[in-house]
Amino acid sequence: MRDTGTDERAGNQDKRKRWLVWCVVLIICWASCTTQDDPAKKYNYVQQLLLHGEVTRVHQESAANALYYSQRGSMEWAAAFKVLDATALNLIGMNSEALADLNFSLSATLESSPLAVRKHTQEALAYTQLHKFPEADTAIKKAIQDCPRSNAALMGDILKASGLLSAEKGNYASARNLFGQTLALARSNRDRNLEGWALLDLSYVSLLQNRFDEAIDWANSAYQVAIELNDRMMLETAQGNLGWANYEIGDSEGASGLLQQAAINAHDLGAKSYELAWLTTIGYIQLNEGELRKADKYYQQALSLARGIDSKEDIFNAVLLLAFVTVQTGQLDQAKNYSDEAISMARADGNRTDELYALLAQGQVAARTHNVPQAEKTFEEIAAEPKVDLSLRWEAQHEIASLYEEQRRTADADKSYRAALTTFETARDQLQHEDSKLPFLNNSAQLYDDYVRFLLQQKKTDEALRVADFSRAQTLEEGLGLLGAHSSFHPVALNAPQIAGRLHSTILFYWLGAKQSYLWAINERGTNCFTLPAETEINNLVEHYRKALVGPRDPLETGDPSGIQLYDILIAPAQKIISGNSSRNSAPPRVIIVPDGSLNNLNFETLISTQPKPHYWIEDVTLSDASSIRMLSSAQYAQTHGKSAKLLLIGDPVAPNAEYFELPKAAKEMQDIEQHFSPSKEQIFTRAKATPAAYLDSNTAQFSYIHFVAHGTASRLSPLDSAVVLSKSTAEENSFKLYARDIIGHPLHADLVTISTCYGAGARAYTGEGLVGLSWAFLRAGAHNVIGALWEVSDSSTPQLMDALYGGLEKGEPPQDALRAAKLSLLHSDGVYRKAFYWAPFQLYAGR
Repeated sequence: MRDTGTDERAGNQDKRKRWLVWCVVLIICWASCTTQDDPAKKYNYVQQLLLHGEVTRVHQESAANALYYSQRGSMEWAAAFKVLDATALNLIGMNSEALADLNFSLSATLESSPLAVRKHTQEALAYTQLHKFPEADTAIKKAIQDCPRSNAALMGDILKASGLLSAEKGNYASARNLFGQTLALARSNRDRNLEGWALLDLSYVSLLQNRFDEAIDWANSAYQVAIELNDRMMLETAQGNLGWANYEIGDSEGASGLLQQAAINAHDLGAKSYELAWLTTIGYIQLNEGELRKADKYYQQALSLARGIDSKEDIFNAVLLLAFVTVQTGQLDQAKNYSDEAISMARADGNRTDELYALLAQGQVAARTHNVPQAEKTFEEIAAEPKVDLSLRWEAQHEIASLYEEQRRTADADKSYRAALTTFETARDQLQHEDSKLPFLNNSAQLYDDYVRFLLQQKKTDEALRVADFSRAQTLEEGLGLLGAHSSFHPVALNAPQIAGRLHSTILFYWLGAKQSYLWAINERGTNCFTLPAETEINNLVEHYRKALVGPRDPLETGDPSGIQLYDILIAPAQKIISGNSSRNSAPPRVIIVPDGSLNNLNFETLISTQPKPHYWIEDVTLSDASSIRMLSSAQYAQTHGKSAKLLLIGDPVAPNAEYFELPKAAKEMQDIEQHFSPSKEQIFTRAKATPAAYLDSNTAQFSYIHFVAHGTASRLSPLDSAVVLSKSTAEENSFKLYARDIIGHPLHADLVTISTCYGAGARAYTGEGLVGLSWAFLRAGAHNVIGALWEVSDSSTPQLMDALYGGLEKGEPPQDALRAAKLSLLHSDGVYRKAFYWAPFQLYAGR
């Protein structure tokens, strides 16, 4: 029998529970409605999201709130959220959707309100990106008409929109002026968000004007603002602009990392237009490096995205670049279609700059299809345009030179090559920062290579050498005052045999080319030129041999074939010239290497000669490296001071952190070096006193010898951020680093600077400048000779080598002789130190 009383009580309890649940639901709903019905609070919240670059969330929140308030008849707030949504949509490149959001009329009371100004400003931005310039002009005028002059924030937005419109029209000077006004207004009103975007706009227009130094400076400043504000959108844009600028100055390696990260961040933010821009620039890098399939993939992806959001500028860029790719892959019908489409788009917008780039593609199609008159006419039209980008002008002039060379019009080809190189040097002369100048020559590597090859085909050996040498060490020599600023191509007269004779040396000058490479062997009796294999073959051998040198087995003992092949390719052709140049009794011939490309990473002393039996080339010659023959023309003989020389010795620092361990043998190395100098002539900083500040404050110009015993870092992406690792100067995190860029600012007259650290020579070779790092920095500061390391040095063997080196210097031996003798003392020993790994990392670099 069932207990009905119990069932009734249970039913009452269920009712009470349901009632409590409904009460909780009602409270939550009431709270939600209360929050949602506080539009000002919600609007401010979404604005904060926008200030932090959360554009996708801004779009979602704004669209939802616009719908909510529209359904409830609150049209003013619905309009406000629609404008906010349009702002987000414009930022992510969805300009047509932004205009759809803005397709509403304001009530009479709001027609001249701040909301109306924001609406018209966003309309202008959307129309600008869609290249509907008349509509954009109209929207700007409406915004200006409705904007109270006292509202600085609104005026800043209008100035920014006006600047972008001018930039898209190709009126870069006007855009620059408007962005400058925006920046001034932002700073006067302490509006950091507007300031950050104004800095990015100035970076953008500087890139369009080929002012790459300035573009980097503006973008770096914007990057700092973005970090301060935690604005993801601003940060991503700054990364992309820096990547673009690094690409333009020839630093493809640095650009690639920045652009990849910017593209990923833009994708995560949903910013399709920015993602497109960075993908396109990555494609440029792939195109320049000959990775045509990868470039085509990036451009097809970019074109699909651009068509999806109807971004006219991005469609044009993708179509143009696909034209360049298909020219190089030989798909000339497709290339013609792409170039015609790009020209049509540029002319429809009235953008002459864009049209000129499209004409270059059209001219290349004509040249490849042997329509010489059309190609010549097109390239000359581009080159003659007064306001053409300098990079585009030298490309057109290079194309003209190649066209004339194919037709065997040698005089015209020579004139066009020189015109192209003058244009390039003019562009380089506009750069102010050494960081920008260092990689810039990479932009003309193919141009210089083609001209050198052309001259050699004309049997103009000496002139080809002058041109090749002119491309070398320009940044270093300008810094030392050996080469004045120049905006034209005028290789200086070069009496290379006389220079070789004065130095009692044979100079081996190398040029690595895409089709074939060259070696000039120069002694006091004359110059001989030899043809070598193409750059790729030599690069592969150098890479293999470098790995063998730092590997567990000694290449000489294993008979490493790459070391033998490199000797046969690089040295054997000039062996008779070298052997016949020894005039110092039994002393080995002196050889000065002027390397190129991957050869900067190769110690020629380690090359293996097989005659009369296998041995390292150091057994036969005394070697040093130089940046150019021009540098050698001003080289000074090292003074033989003996114990009277002044020494600055810095090392055995206190380990600044766990990343850099103590060097057990550093103290011994320093003690051994001290013994070779008079105590009254030594200035020594060790342990806690061995700081960057100690070096920078020590009147460095007074010392004949400077020696570091410490760790070193080599930065590939920013070589002037390479550093000697010392003790901390202050509590600041990186106060233990003596940076290459700081070394440059303190003049030297030292006969020898020795960097007894890992990778002191540098980790990255720039076209024309060679390895740039600590050794380059000391040469740039004025040192006559620098010893630096190509790879990680051994803490156990280095003290022995350095003791021998300074023993030779004390006897009056020149640095190159003393270093060779020190290396041979290890090579001829019975222990493990005979391996090249221990003695070969150190190289002598000759300065002025």
